[in-house]
Amino acid sequence: MSPTLLVLAAGMGSRYGGLKQIDPVGPSGETILDYAVFDALRAGFGRVVFVIRRDFEAVFREQVGGRYAGKAPVEYVFQALEALPGGVGPPAGREKPWGTGHAVWCARDAIQGPFAVVGADDFFGGEAFRQLVQFLGRPAAAAGGPHRFAMVGYRLDRTLSEHGTVSRGICRVGPGGKLESIEERTGIDGAALAAAGLRGDATVSMNCFGFTPAIFPALETQLQEFLAGHGHEPKSEFYLPAAVSTMIAQGEATVEVLPTADSWFGVTNRADKPRVEAALAALVAAGVYPPKLF
Repeated sequence: MSPTLLVLAAGMGSRYGGLKQIDPVGPSGETILDYAVFDALRAGFGRVVFVIRRDFEAVFREQVGGRYAGKAPVEYVFQALEALPGGVGPPAGREKPWGTGHAVWCARDAIQGPFAVVGADDFFGGEAFRQLVQFLGRPAAAAGGPHRFAMVGYRLDRTLSEHGTVSRGICRVGPGGKLESIEERTGIDGAALAAAGLRGDATVSMNCFGFTPAIFPALETQLQEFLAGHGHEPKSEFYLPAAVSTMIAQGEATVEVLPTADSWFGVTNRADKPRVEAALAALVAAGVYPPKLF
C-alpha cells in the first residue's frame, strides 16, 4: 500500500497575516504546499488528505486541492472545535481548535495504512519524503511490542528565520538514532544560539513524521487526558510532538530519526517571503524542480 500524505492545513498564520497555504511563492505561482505534495508524489506517496477548517473549505478546494486533480486522490477532513472524544464539549469562549495532535486525531477515519504528517506552510525538501517512503514500506512492528514511527530531523541552523525569533522542537537522540524526547524552545534567535545554550547542528523536529494507524488510539487517550486537565483553558493546545514524546516515555512507541541535509524553510513572518521565493527559484534553476509543478 502506498503511504498517504496527511497535510495539516487548518491554521491561518496570525503572525503572517493571511492564509499562508494559498500564497504563491514559486516561479509559476506555486504555493509552498505544492512543493511538498510534488516531492511526496514523486517519492511514492499515493494519496493526499488535507485537514482543513470548514470556513475556508470552498477556497481551499478550488485554489489548492484543485491543483492536484488527476495527479493523486485527494480527500478532506475537518478540524472542528467541537470534534472531541467522549462527548466532551468545548468551554465557553474557546475560539480555535486544539492543536496539531487534535488535527491528526481528526483524520483517524480517513487513514487506513501508513502515513506521513506534514504542515501546509513548510518546505521540507525531497529527501524527507524519500526517507519516509522507505521507512513506511518496512514491515509493521511485532504484535505486543512498541509501535515503530519515524521523524525527519533537521539541523537547527537550517531552519531559522532572518526576520525574527522562532520556536523549535529540540530533539534528544539516543543510541541507534532513536528519538528520546522533544523539548519545545521558544524565542530562538539564529544570531544568539550559543547564548541560549544551543548548537547549530542540534536536531530539531519540524513536525514531519511517519506513522501507522496505531497512533490514533494513543492520541485519543492522551487527548481525553489533556481535555480533563486543560480543556477549560481558552488557548491550550494538544501538540503532536508532546504526544509522541509521551508515547516514547511510556514505552508505547519507538521513533527513528531520519536525518536530512536539506534546509527547511517557511513563511513564519511575511518578511520571510522574498527569501523563500529566492530559494525556490534557485532550486528550479538548478534543475531540482521543473519550472511549473502542476
